[in-house]
Amino acid sequence: MKSEEKLTYKSAGVDTKEGEKAVELMKPYVKKTFDENVLAGIGSFGGFYKLALDGIKEPVLVSGTDGVGTKLKVAFLTDKHDTVGIDCVAMCVNDVLCQGAKPLFFLDSIATGKLEAENIATIVKGVAEGCVIAKCALIGGETAEHPGMMPEDEYDIAGFAVGIADREKIITGEKIKEGDKIIGISSSGLHSNGFSLVRKLFFEKLKLDVKDYIEEFQTRLGDALLKPTKIYTAACGAVLAKYDIKGIVHITGGGFYENIPRVLPDGICARIDASSWERPEIFKYIMKHGNIEEAEMYKTFNMGIGMMMFAAAADACGVIETLKQAGETSYVIGEAVKGEGVAIS
Repeated sequence: MKSEEKLTYKSAGVDTKEGEKAVELMKPYVKKTFDENVLAGIGSFGGFYKLALDGIKEPVLVSGTDGVGTKLKVAFLTDKHDTVGIDCVAMCVNDVLCQGAKPLFFLDSIATGKLEAENIATIVKGVAEGCVIAKCALIGGETAEHPGMMPEDEYDIAGFAVGIADREKIITGEKIKEGDKIIGISSSGLHSNGFSLVRKLFFEKLKLDVKDYIEEFQTRLGDALLKPTKIYTAACGAVLAKYDIKGIVHITGGGFYENIPRVLPDGICARIDASSWERPEIFKYIMKHGNIEEAEMYKTFNMGIGMMMFAAAADACGVIETLKQAGETSYVIGEAVKGEGVAIS
């Protein structure tokens, strides 16, 4: 009688040794994000972060979680995985910044059909790079192998950011009033939203390949689509140190029409002048070749404005100059007026 095959975790599709290898490979990247407040290295059951409360009267922790969405499909097509980690950090940290918080630490979670140590380390390298830009520590994470649930060559990534703010300085938008100016800070491109529509246009309707060179973008399609989401930690830190900002908006999923109202008090409308900045070529291309209405574009994409700040009219010029010194291009793109919602003209 033939002996029955002995089952192991590895034969079921999970290679714990490969997971251990991945951890060793990512350690140098993670360590670059540590500051003096990190109390334990990677590998512990929990991450330890000491709170430095100097100058904060009433500390409040501000948290945010998000992922990269179907932009990952482009990473799979290009076999380029060193930037989506930056996107993951950006999507979480930019939300935390909107409340006036200083980012402290970050955690990530990567699930994959089959764990390849080198690939996971490459993804985490991007996460670590994003954390360095965001000025927060990567103090922990999870790498899970899910055979039978996901294709072997695919993965998903999500993140979780924690920041700190003084309660009396938390930004909610409640102080926004008629006459306040809206300052738009440039995006780096698509960021990490609208990719279901983007993929349908480029890969289904236009039948393009990620390797195709697009004259309007001055680069290959894959490189244009994978350009990392901008992280606004330095910009927000510079401005908040000098000015009383009344509202901050991260233009993420839902574009202008869903995100701006999240900070508007009752009776206030955000009137946006769409001619006040030059839309990047990628949005012009998408609108033209997709035959997409302008309202749909502003409902889906950032249109070249990744973050907005509401400030008193007297402070607008100073805010723009401070952003310039922080390396950001910005514009007065509108103002708060009586009404409700968002008006774009």
